[in-house]
Amino acid sequence: MRLDVVSIFPDYLAPLDLSLIGKARRDGLLDVRVHDLRDFAHDRHRSVDDTPYGGGAGMVMKPQPWAEALAAVAGSGVEGARPRLVVPGPGGAPFTQTMARELAAEPWLAFACGRYEGIDERVYEFAAQDLGLEVSVVSLGDYVLNGGEVAVLAIVEAVARLLPGVIGNAESLVEESHEDGLLEYPVYTKPASWESAPGVTRDVPPVLLSGDHGAIARWRHQQRLERTAARRPDLLHASQAVAGTSDDVLTGFDVATATAADAPELLTLARACWVTEGRDNASFDIPPLVESLDDVVEGLGQWQTWTVRAAGRLVGSVRGRRDPEDPATWQVGRLMVAPDLQGRGLGRALLAHAEAAAPADVTTYWINTGRGSERNQRTYRRAGYRAVPGEGSHPGTVDLTKRRRAASS
Repeated sequence: MRLDVVSIFPDYLAPLDLSLIGKARRDGLLDVRVHDLRDFAHDRHRSVDDTPYGGGAGMVMKPQPWAEALAAVAGSGVEGARPRLVVPGPGGAPFTQTMARELAAEPWLAFACGRYEGIDERVYEFAAQDLGLEVSVVSLGDYVLNGGEVAVLAIVEAVARLLPGVIGNAESLVEESHEDGLLEYPVYTKPASWESAPGVTRDVPPVLLSGDHGAIARWRHQQRLERTAARRPDLLHASQAVAGTSDDVLTGFDVATATAADAPELLTLARACWVTEGRDNASFDIPPLVESLDDVVEGLGQWQTWTVRAAGRLVGSVRGRRDPEDPATWQVGRLMVAPDLQGRGLGRALLAHAEAAAPADVTTYWINTGRGSERNQRTYRRAGYRAVPGEGSHPGTVDLTKRRRAASS
């Protein structure tokens, strides 16, 4: 990935040479180029700001230096390539983990670090209309900084660590805060029992020492819900406001067994949900995007399918059945949540709902997803699934399985 940063304080970006980001630069994973905006100011004082029209306090950054700087950056790539321009500012869209993943998919990002009262508005128009750049104004939070450099450091850190090879252990990215809209669960290390003061012992929760990976996954998910409810209730959908089991998450939704009358809406929801999957896997020739209404109806006869509705609107679905070739395996499929409700735990709850419907003699759960569908795979790993080596049941996919936990006597 290439990153260009334009600033009047280029030395502010020196921390990008440190830690994992610095190592990624030295390893050739990141190509970071910092530009001094004053190099594009041509008066004797190299001035980049002036008083605002209409009056008011402060100074505004002038359009001409910015236009020249951005044109130079945009024109320095291979023919036809253009960066996505990110401008940090308190009036922008909130920077989230979802946005970090989106930016990490870009091959080239450029950052414009504003100062004073901001950049002349015409610069944004010039970048979009004259240079053909996609312009994103991004805010770190509801507060004001002196300039965009601090925000760029934070954004680059969040984005670059998602690139393959930057983090040595990719599994460490799987269950971090905000990865699926929830905060991270508590973490512990050795010793299992720690005497923090004379006579005061603090122990690691017993479930983490049990070796029962299914129980650990459930405990961690519960902790994430409880921590998010306590610290960031704004992140929770109303159905998650009270942390608990999958049934708690589904409270407030109408969950029912699908019938042929639901087929048209299921077809439409599948189209909406699998467009992202097609993009992630570089192919739109996948069943949910190409099947007909008759195919959906036929599937309802082969699978036990559940629909989830909110105020009558179909917002989610999942299906399950015995593996036709291995009756001890319960297949879960077509797990989908409406795009505007994704990242709120509804998908995890639907997965648990489908698992709970498996007959008592089932010993293994199975699910399949695209090899490029990294977000799906993270969700399934959090739920205790592990990838089966080799090609999945369909070309370009991966199978994941989980042993069913024995019922308590």
